[in-house]
Amino acid sequence: MLPLGCHLQRAPSRNSWRFCAGMGKLQSKLKHSTYKYRPDGITEERIQTKACPEYSPAHVDSVSVVAALNSDLCVSGGKDKTVVAYNWKTGNAVRRLKGHEREITKIACIHGSSRFFSASRDRTVMMWDLRGPSQPRQQFSGHAMVVTGLAVSPDSSQLCTGSRDNTLLLWDIGTGQCVERASISRNLVTHLCWVPQEPYVLQTSEDKTIRLWDSRGLQVAHMFPAKQHIQTYCEVSEDGHKCISCSNGFGGEGCEATLWDLRQTRNRICEYKGHLQTVASCVFLPRAPASMPIIATSSHDCKVKIWNQDTGACLFTLSLDGSGPLTSLAVGDPVSLLCTSFGRGIHLLRVEHSRGPELREVAAF
Repeated sequence: MLPLGCHLQRAPSRNSWRFCAGMGKLQSKLKHSTYKYRPDGITEERIQTKACPEYSPAHVDSVSVVAALNSDLCVSGGKDKTVVAYNWKTGNAVRRLKGHEREITKIACIHGSSRFFSASRDRTVMMWDLRGPSQPRQQFSGHAMVVTGLAVSPDSSQLCTGSRDNTLLLWDIGTGQCVERASISRNLVTHLCWVPQEPYVLQTSEDKTIRLWDSRGLQVAHMFPAKQHIQTYCEVSEDGHKCISCSNGFGGEGCEATLWDLRQTRNRICEYKGHLQTVASCVFLPRAPASMPIIATSSHDCKVKIWNQDTGACLFTLSLDGSGPLTSLAVGDPVSLLCTSFGRGIHLLRVEHSRGPELREVAAF
């Protein structure tokens, strides 16, 4: 619903109508349809793109990463070197924070708090507090190359960081001091996540492996069988029993996600194949009552897919035309999914279960 005082004007340079409102600019695009093609020239699917409102963009350049701080706010970063806290329900940027000298690569939030962390190609990590000043509350410097992994411990007392310098560092958040360091040759970190209620950190790498680290001494507790392609991202289920990782690829080769058992057997459970380019992100979606467990993946092929977690069947595909490569996914609330892209900023997706799991783009900013 538009707020009072908004007005409607025609934008002559584009096939769209623009709504200018007090809380920000809202644009509603006209409907159109597109064909998607496989590399071999075979038509894969025809997709009807519905009207989608667009708020004033959160960033002025490509967005690399987004994370949910709470059920209203997300935090994002990208090539413009700016960290933005954005209320996706009102279309307002709550805070724009500058301190990094290069592109933001990762964001990690302390849920239930106003604090979060940002990592950058400038080799630093900064801690921010939305209730405090616009300057970083703490800075963590110790890596020799771009920081590509961030994970906060369940009790919010420790931060684990990883880098392309083959190194993991464990920090005391309260003091800002590095308490543990570990390095493995060729272990170019791509992502980190902490296992809920456990002292373990899961890590993906460009050496095609997934490692499980014990934070008590920062030692490798388990290494899953190596995959055929670089592992780009990982996520752990809320109960800590399973994890998913995803891989790079092209033309359908690689371009997959894999479900693993984190308990005693630690076996591969299922694979999800269907993307045509690198899968950049994967998340467990909140389970609706009486429904199957599902996961979502986003890819450089401009698609977000929903999968049956148990069978590996693709249940729904949403194509975000004109977005460019999709870079990151984050669960906002039980029915909201945030997705970042090179070309169109951040997409707000709605998960619907009335006719089986479906995705609908409801806004972009």
